[in-house]
Amino acid sequence: MITKIPGSNTEHYKWGNGCEGWHLLKTDSLNMIKERMPPGTSEQLHYHVYAQQVFYILSGKATFELDGELIDVNKDESLVIPKGVKHKVANEEKEDLIFLLISEPRAQNDRMNLLFKIKSGQHLR
Repeated sequence: MITKIPGSNTEHYKWGNGCEGWHLLKTDSLNMIKERMPPGTSEQLHYHVYAQQVFYILSGKATFELDGELIDVNKDESLVIPKGVKHKVANEEKEDLIFLLISEPRAQNDRMNLLFKIKSGQHLR
């Protein structure tokens, strides 16, 4: 079935400190979400047991922590995170971070939050 998805009329949710997302595609095998993170926000360190994820940056710059390493991802760049990799995304800039998050299979109910922060000795660009 072919479906056109209007960006302003999708399932919307809020998370963290002013962050929000819009479900563009939500199936058991594939999920695509447009997310917005205001300046100075971050998610909790976590990993996924089954899902791999692709983050595609639409605007701003994302700083990812991946198994203790920091990686900056800029507008029009993407980052693939395999299942099992401890990660989090942060917006350390002065403008909103907007990105597409694609998960395969669907990442809901697959997230394992971690209660500690991995220290990083190297910031990769």
